[in-house]
Amino acid sequence: MHTPSVIRSGLGLQGCGRELAHTQCPAPSTAVTTGDLLHGNATTRFDDVALISVASQLPGRVTSSDDIERRLASALSRMHLKPGLLRRVAGVLERRNWAEGESADTSTVIAAKRALAEAGVDPGEVGLIINTSVTRKHLEPSVAVRLHHELGLPSSAVNFDVANACLGFINGMSLAAGMIQSGQVRYALIVNGEDADDVQVNTVARLLGSDIDRDSFMSEFATLTLGSGSAAAVLGRASEHPEGHRILGGVTRAATQFHELCVGSVDGMFTDAKALLKGGMELVMSAWKEARTDWSWSDMDRYITHQVSAVHTNAIVKAIGLDRKRVPVTYPHLGNVGPASIPITLDAEKATLRSGDRVLLMGVGSGLNTGMLELAW
Repeated sequence: MHTPSVIRSGLGLQGCGRELAHTQCPAPSTAVTTGDLLHGNATTRFDDVALISVASQLPGRVTSSDDIERRLASALSRMHLKPGLLRRVAGVLERRNWAEGESADTSTVIAAKRALAEAGVDPGEVGLIINTSVTRKHLEPSVAVRLHHELGLPSSAVNFDVANACLGFINGMSLAAGMIQSGQVRYALIVNGEDADDVQVNTVARLLGSDIDRDSFMSEFATLTLGSGSAAAVLGRASEHPEGHRILGGVTRAATQFHELCVGSVDGMFTDAKALLKGGMELVMSAWKEARTDWSWSDMDRYITHQVSAVHTNAIVKAIGLDRKRVPVTYPHLGNVGPASIPITLDAEKATLRSGDRVLLMGVGSGLNTGMLELAW
């Protein structure tokens, strides 16, 4: 067994379009821009770890892209940008936000309880909880401690947060799988809850300012595609859960020379869309190309990708040569839900998966990092 190798920042590789020259889609390249000495994948394999369950909880309030653009009508008019920008460029029709009485924290607890129930695992058996949320109410203590308390987990259960932009959930799964494989814990709970409301409200208010030009507007465009949601997954030993879905392993790869291309805070997220998309595609292609030495991923039954936009999904499908029918999407109606995007999409897709299907989780987080994790359903 190989030990796994390995803030609102990094919600993805975002839109490019024809409205502005600097947002046009770049041609993907298969070469990264650092020296060859720095290149290489970190590869991890597991032989007794399974994903036992995955669950999600979506907000009750729908916010359409038309609603957001109506609020920005004066700014769009002043900059001579046609209405429907979010639909045309990102392919995002709507996203979810928490309704009155809902919150990311409480909904994450709901998703976690559902995942535990579906797995048939008592909270008292959980030995590890990893929260992977980007959004949080405060810097400390960790979000995981509140969830540990709300779920009634035992005092022996290790609890902490992992923050790695949109790649957090896959990182959390890999860390938990390593601890299960080594015998440190029997069951692990990976959770995520995102709340895009405040950052979007702040962004819209700023974009209405008279000092905002097209370049400034497009640098914050990605923020307008964000959505909210919660998800949870339970991992355990495959030998104890033959009904589970084996986690076979995967790869991670870093291209941290791109760490300044998408930087976010509670006030907003600022992105160099063209450079981020180009760098992200270079990173994914490099990881994919090298992974072919150890893995056979060209004919998976499902490719669960990070849900960013039509531009991002189409670029990955074209660059790698994936069958578009095997790449489900949730971004048109949920937007980009950060690290929760992959488990939410997997939860939505699980009813269509059959025993024996091969599934590849494909994540990208600003910084830049990518991770791919294979499941045997």
